[in-house]
Amino acid sequence: MKSLNKPQQTFCDFPFAPDIHQVSSDVAIIGAAHGTPYRPGTPSHAANAAHAVRNALAWYSTNPEQYDFDSRTNVFGGATVVDCGDVPGDLTDGAGNRSRIEAAVSGILARGAIPILLGGDDSVPIPFFSAYKGHHEFTVLQIDAHLDWRHEVHGVTHGFSSTMRRASEMPQVIGMVQAGVRGPGSARNDELADAKAWGSIIFPANEVETHGIEQVVAAIPERSNVVFSIDVDGLDPALVPGILLPAPGGIGYQQMITLIRGVAARATIVGAAFVEFVPEKDVNGYGARVIARLASVIIATIGHQRIDANYPATS
Repeated sequence: MKSLNKPQQTFCDFPFAPDIHQVSSDVAIIGAAHGTPYRPGTPSHAANAAHAVRNALAWYSTNPEQYDFDSRTNVFGGATVVDCGDVPGDLTDGAGNRSRIEAAVSGILARGAIPILLGGDDSVPIPFFSAYKGHHEFTVLQIDAHLDWRHEVHGVTHGFSSTMRRASEMPQVIGMVQAGVRGPGSARNDELADAKAWGSIIFPANEVETHGIEQVVAAIPERSNVVFSIDVDGLDPALVPGILLPAPGGIGYQQMITLIRGVAARATIVGAAFVEFVPEKDVNGYGARVIARLASVIIATIGHQRIDANYPATS
């Protein structure tokens, strides 16, 4: 795949780069509204997420000359960023959607850029992870209220309840840390046992609250590559109310900042995907701003990692 669909608005007014094979930046943003539907022909509940997140930030939080106390560096950390637009989606063709997402992400990686994906439901990370084959081995750091280890649901093996199961089958995925799980979901005892047997390190939300986010950071292998997979229902729903299945509790904003900075101190961030945001359920655009800010902090962290091996600063 060469060119994606032009968005109505680019993320933080970054330049639009229509040809992914000509990308020459540190970070490249893409949107993917549709992954693998459970019911072909039915739009994803998170189909409008990328548009909402792209429009979320006002000028005061996107000026690269300003200091950002979350990332402890200037906004965007000196990173060069482009927005490549949206992967074309088809409500009836999950396999085609996966192929197009994988091709777009692989093209970005081939140019030496770090992809950040704005989804889309939680089936979208499956081809996002798949695209790393031949580029990077990595540990998945998943933030999610749900385990996502089902082999299939209603005969569909690549839907949003199977994301981590499919990731575990990819040779480039060499580790998995899952944080924020809580309440009931599609997982059963067998899925939990399978995840643990594979080697996934699981931190339920109440353990994060009791013992701190630092234990999640410590589970990341030192000097590894890390891909963030952020299903926003893993966050406290007070932060992102626009989600399909709100679950009480969840990871807080400052915990996420500590997590991002902590991972950067131990490992190299080589990608991030934000999924499961339902803007139609958002409140005053607040959830979209939270997601956009987290994406901005990850961008700044990537920028500073490429400039200064001693990032992050301790004060």
